[in-house]
This record gives sequence, structure tokens and C-alpha cells, in this order.
Amino acid sequence: MKPADEGTRRIVVTGMGMVTPLACGVGPTWKKLIDGQSGIRTVTGFDASDLASKVAGQVPRGEGDGLFNPDDWVEPKDQRKMDHFIVFAMAAAIEAVRDSGWEPEDEAARERTGVIIGSGIGGLPGICAGAITLYEKGPRRLSPFFIPSCLINLASGNVSIRFGFKGPNHSVVTACSTGAHAIGDAARLIRYGDADVMIAGGAEGAVCRVGAGGSGGGEVTGGGRRVRPERPCGAPSVRRADASHSLACRRSCRAGTPRAPLEGGSRRPACRR
Repeated sequence: MKPADEGTRRIVVTGMGMVTPLACGVGPTWKKLIDGQSGIRTVTGFDASDLASKVAGQVPRGEGDGLFNPDDWVEPKDQRKMDHFIVFAMAAAIEAVRDSGWEPEDEAARERTGVIIGSGIGGLPGICAGAITLYEKGPRRLSPFFIPSCLINLASGNVSIRFGFKGPNHSVVTACSTGAHAIGDAARLIRYGDADVMIAGGAEGAVCRVGAGGSGGGEVTGGGRRVRPERPCGAPSVRRADASHSLACRRSCRAGTPRAPLEGGSRRPACRR
């Protein structure tokens, strides 16, 4: 059944957040993107000497503008309960919520605000590390946070806990289309009246030995070719990358300054600040 006001209920984007191989944050990412920079670099953080591809899109870490410091977004003690993709999702969602200005103080508004953040594969590094611990040291050495740290729906779950949002909360798993499908599902939830505001997007943190090795041979990852990973253009190939993005979407009658309409097929000009 379609809602009575389906044709008139306008959905807009009021906030954005990003953690990408280019930078942490929407502004720094966009600047590097229009400058023609590439986020693909030689792998660091694990041994890639025996892998077909030795480049990937890893989030730049450190202190300073455009660098990702997990302590800026999640308390260190809570990071032990989260795999990388959840921390990336938290950072992108926090930026989107701050950008939108939507932090409801009353219970009714929180119950009308939901979260949909998906992931293609979830906590792959944590699963890999857990398997090694199990086989080398036994099940008693597995962390009690092993399972919740790797579950895909715990990205949206932790964002909801962080802000106290009590509306619809679930995740999408559709490989590379995950983030786009999450945004589409969020728009439908708003259009059909299940929520007034949704935080939607995707997160991935699968750059590890298993993720890189499982991507396949040279025909998939570009292995065996002499490549310059810093170049934005080159021979066709697929690179594994870590990233997260979030949008704050709402009905146009709610508070906040719309950035753009979120309507399929709409040719109307985007609303801007």
C-alpha cells in the first residue's frame, strides 16, 4: 500500500559525512578529488609481499586536517569492541549528523529518527584475527566482543546508541551497491511514514591479508602489472579500499537546511546552503 502523500512527500539531504582513502571528512575528500588525486597507495600495515596486488585504498591516519584519528570519533575503550568498519561508520555518521544539525532532545523525535548503514563484508580483519586466535590459542582466548565487533548491523546499532535514535535500524548487504541501497531504503522508510529522519550509508574496512588475497589474481586486482598507484587514471582494475559515507535524510518539513532533494528521476535543481 502506498502512502496517501507519496507524490508530495519530499525527501532531502541535510548532512554528509565521509571517511575515504583520500581523506577524513567531506571537505578534504572533495578538495583532493577535484585536484585529481588518487587514494590508491602501496599497502601498509601488513605484509603484502606475497600478494598479487600490493596497492589498496587505505584511509590516511594521523593527526591533522584530513587525517583519520579514531580517538577523535570513538573512545579508545570502545574501539576494542569494534572492527575498523564500525569506527569508520561512526566517524562518517557523526560528521553527517553534525553537518545536519539534527540532534533531537525529545523522545518523540528520537523515535522518528532511524539508521541504515550497511557493509559488503563487515569485520573481515577481526574475523581473520579471531580465527588465528582460535586455532593457535584455543576458544578461551577469544574476546567476548569478537562477534559483536564484526557484525554488519552493529555499525548502525552503534550509531543509534551514540545519538539515542530509536527509529528503524537495520543494515544492507549488497556488495559494492550497499551504500546506495541503504540510502534508497532510508528514503522509502521516510516516504512511507516509518520515520521522519534517517542516517544512511555504507562502511567497509576489509583491507587486510585475507581481503587482499581473496580479491583474486592479476586480472581482478591489477597484480603483475607495473602500476603507479598514485595516478588517478590507468589500466582498468579493481582495488580493495576502506571507506565509509553517511547522509542525513529527512522529510522537507523537518528542521534543517536541505543540501539536495533525494528523489529518483528528479530534474529539479539541488537545494544548497
